[in-house]
Amino acid sequence: MENKQTTPLNDKKASVGSMFDEIAHSYDFLNHFLSFGVDSLWRKKAVRIISGIYKNPDILDVATGTADLAIAAMKLDPSHITGIDISEKMLEAGREKVLKLGFSEKIELLSGDSKNILFPDKSFDVAMSAFGVRNFADPLAGLTEMGRVLRDGGLIMVLEFSRPSKFPFSQVYRFYFLNILPFLGRIFSKNGRAYSYLPETVMQFPENEKFIEMLIRAGFSDVKQKRLTGGVASIYTGLIYKRQ
Repeated sequence: MENKQTTPLNDKKASVGSMFDEIAHSYDFLNHFLSFGVDSLWRKKAVRIISGIYKNPDILDVATGTADLAIAAMKLDPSHITGIDISEKMLEAGREKVLKLGFSEKIELLSGDSKNILFPDKSFDVAMSAFGVRNFADPLAGLTEMGRVLRDGGLIMVLEFSRPSKFPFSQVYRFYFLNILPFLGRIFSKNGRAYSYLPETVMQFPENEKFIEMLIRAGFSDVKQKRLTGGVASIYTGLIYKRQ
C-alpha cells in the first residue's frame, strides 16, 4: 500500500477545515455577537470600496465561509459571485442563507482551496476575502492565486483583523481579544480550540506594512490600506495590471 505523505501546509488545511466544520452551526451568531455587530458594517464598507471601481463585476470570494461577504456584495449587482471554502459545513450553512434570500442564481458556493484555485487565468474582475487570509495554509501562495485568476486591471480586496496601537484602546482590545472573546466563544460554540485559535492567528498575522509588502510580492500594484474602528480591522486593496 502506498503511504501518502503529509506536509505542514496540508496538516494546517485539514486542521482548519475540521475546526470550522465543528463551529459552522454557531459561526454567524458568534461573529456578530463577539464583534458587537460591527463586522457587518466592515463588510458594507469593503463592498462600497469595490463599487467605486467596478459595476456588475464577476467576483471570486475566497474562504467565503457562510457567504456573509458574498451576500453583502449583492449590493454591487454582480454578474456572478463564486465563493470557495475548504469547510463543507460552512458552505452548507452559506447555501441555506443564499437560498433563503433568493440569491441562488447569482451566488454559487463551491469547495475550494486558496492555494490551488480551480479556475483559469483571468476569470474574474474582483477577488475578495473577509477574515480568511490569515487561515490560508500559505498566505502568499493564496494571494498569488487570487491574482492569477483576475483579469487585467482586476481588484483584490482583503478584509482582515488588525491590532490597534493607540493607548488605551490597544490595551482594552488586547484584554478582550485574548481573554473575554475565547471564554465566550467556548461557552457558545462548545469548541475550546476555535476561539483560542482566532486571537492566536490575529496576533501572528502580518498586518499593515508587512501585509502590504506581501500583496506586492504576490503581484499587486497600487496597494492601499484603510483602517477601521480604531485599527481593529483593515481593508487592503490592490490591482493586477497587464501581464504577459
